[in-house]
Amino acid sequence: MARQLNRLAWLLSAMVLILVAWMRRIKIPLPQGWDLSFLPGFHAVLNTATAMVLLMALWYVKKGDIMRHRKAIYVALSLSVLFLLSYVTYHFFMPETLYGDLNGDGVLSGEERAAVAGTRGGYLFLLLSHIALAALTFPFILFTFIRGYTGQVEAHKRMARWVWPFWFYVAVTGPLVYLMLRPYYGIAG
Repeated sequence: MARQLNRLAWLLSAMVLILVAWMRRIKIPLPQGWDLSFLPGFHAVLNTATAMVLLMALWYVKKGDIMRHRKAIYVALSLSVLFLLSYVTYHFFMPETLYGDLNGDGVLSGEERAAVAGTRGGYLFLLLSHIALAALTFPFILFTFIRGYTGQVEAHKRMARWVWPFWFYVAVTGPLVYLMLRPYYGIAG
């Protein structure tokens, strides 16, 4: 069973990477009257909730409460999957939002670039580390889950010790990126 689940994890990871690549290139017009501008805030809430649940899962496992740990991980994984589906949907329909793009034209003018020059480097570091670690960690989150789900407790523990901090970092930095980008979303972002 673990072998089939590992294959499924690799397949899902590949599909997610393909979707993320496509969402940057393919833009689908929204139907008349539809508005997805609320989704970035929703994504920040999902990431924040994931971070909180991951902390609970860690606390439960440290206390030896494996049943609550397992339930918390199910919730964290569900929140992460919901985030991923919503995030990809948003980016298929909505244009990229650039940090510092006050007029929302999708281009950073010299004035706009100068206005955020002191914070743009920090924003880009946070964003790029968030994206890179999200992409790299995703399959390992699944593999760690599979180890626990299939009763491979020692293998699960070994993986979780290094996967959990990266998952937590991604969950925490998502809302930080949102808060930094929020002034540039436009109306309701």
